[in-house]
Amino acid sequence: MPNSPSDTPGPPDASRRIKVQRRGPLLVEGPVEVELEDGTTVSSDRFRVALCTCRRSRRYPWCDTSHRARSSGPGDGPAAAND
Repeated sequence: MPNSPSDTPGPPDASRRIKVQRRGPLLVEGPVEVELEDGTTVSSDRFRVALCTCRRSRRYPWCDTSHRARSSGPGDGPAAAND
C-alpha cells in the first residue's frame, strides 16, 4: 500500500505546470507536496502556489515576497519592479 500520494503513480496527464520567473518564485499549479532537505513534507491544496527560490521567506518553502525587499545590485533595474 502506498505511503503518500506522491508514491502513487498518476495518469500521464497529471503533470504540473511550473512557471519560472527571473527574479521571483516558482509558480506551481497545485495542489502540491514538497519534500524539504530534512525529509519533512509540506503540502498545499491551493490551485497555485509560489515556491521561494531566494530562501529569504519566513514561510519557506512558500514565497512571502521577501525577494522584493532585497537591495539593488548590478543588473537590478526597472525589471526588478515586475517581480
